[in-house]
Amino acid sequence: MADFLPGENRFCIEGPSGQLDVMTTLPRNQLDEADPGLVTIVCHPHSLMGGTMNNKVVHTIARCRRDMGHRVVRFNFRGVGKSEGEYADGVGESDDLLAVMAWVKSIRPKDEIRLAGFSFGAYVVARTLEHAIAIGFKVGSLLLVAPAVENYDFDNYRGFSVPLSVVMGQEDEVVAPAAVDQWFDCVVSDKIMLRMPGAGHFFHGQLTDLKQYVERLSA
Repeated sequence: MADFLPGENRFCIEGPSGQLDVMTTLPRNQLDEADPGLVTIVCHPHSLMGGTMNNKVVHTIARCRRDMGHRVVRFNFRGVGKSEGEYADGVGESDDLLAVMAWVKSIRPKDEIRLAGFSFGAYVVARTLEHAIAIGFKVGSLLLVAPAVENYDFDNYRGFSVPLSVVMGQEDEVVAPAAVDQWFDCVVSDKIMLRMPGAGHFFHGQLTDLKQYVERLSA
């Protein structure tokens, strides 16, 4: 595909373990294809626990960025949906993300990429960011929603070359908010965290509020 098509489009691109199942979204207001723009790539929660690119939190982040004028890419990690391969503990999933970033760069070389992830997806974007920048990707920001800091080695990721934003539910039943606070306090980057009162890990009944929080962090 030469560029993002109007509306939502689902197709496959080549990934490191076979095809990757991808969904693109173009804002309703038609963008000038020739002008540099913003592309948000959103990563989904744990592949072995039902996480897909259609997860409602992932979809909410995507809708927010779409409404802000970004081109948006969601995709299924290896072994999910039509994506080939098997779960690889975040390491292979980072390679999947890099393949998606390379595809974006091939068709939108002047655009800036914004990375976002929910839960396990937050770990994948956090662990991938600095390597992506080092090999030449233009990344402007990092958004982590309910990052799974207790399940993955976030201690190795405490400094980022771009601004970091975090959204955390104060009643998260999967990841202890105190553990996220402890990790966040150690991050030395430009950073901001918004805490949503009453919100659990999956933001049940609060997706509209989540969209507003993401919008505040994306301004």
